[in-house]
Amino acid sequence: MTTDYYKYTFKSLVLLLAQILIVQNIYLGNYIILLPYIAVLIFLPFQIEGITLLIICFFTGGFLDFFYDTSGIHASACLLLGFARRYILKILAPREGYEIGIRPCVEDFNLQWFITYAGTLVLIHHLYFFFLEAFRFNEIFRTLFRVILSSIGTFAMLYALNFLFYKPRQR
Repeated sequence: MTTDYYKYTFKSLVLLLAQILIVQNIYLGNYIILLPYIAVLIFLPFQIEGITLLIICFFTGGFLDFFYDTSGIHASACLLLGFARRYILKILAPREGYEIGIRPCVEDFNLQWFITYAGTLVLIHHLYFFFLEAFRFNEIFRTLFRVILSSIGTFAMLYALNFLFYKPRQR
């Protein structure tokens, strides 16, 4: 179990560095901004919750804020994502609850569950992030358009990262 946390920590650091060094420099126009670093929070094991989850969310967002010079926007959006994650998981929980060792991925659940889980969290994160970034309502439709396009792009990257993070288990 401890080695799983070390592997996850390594994958998280690689993903955060990829966000800073590679994805930040990808230009897809003014409306699509990819933020695949939230995979660090979405793919966290189910056993991590409460204050531990919020601390991880804060430091993940703070790490990005440091390099993007965004004055806490990433940290606050990640904290909201971590807070919402708990409730989304409760809503989507199977009747008998989540088994120990099961992961929030397509392989352990199904595509519909993953789309609902990750899609909702991406949308919550992006709505908060982009409206906080714009900080005005006179561009509400432009900001909503950015939220929708960026959410689709980020979700597509999360879906691809799902297969990089989790290889099929030997049955």
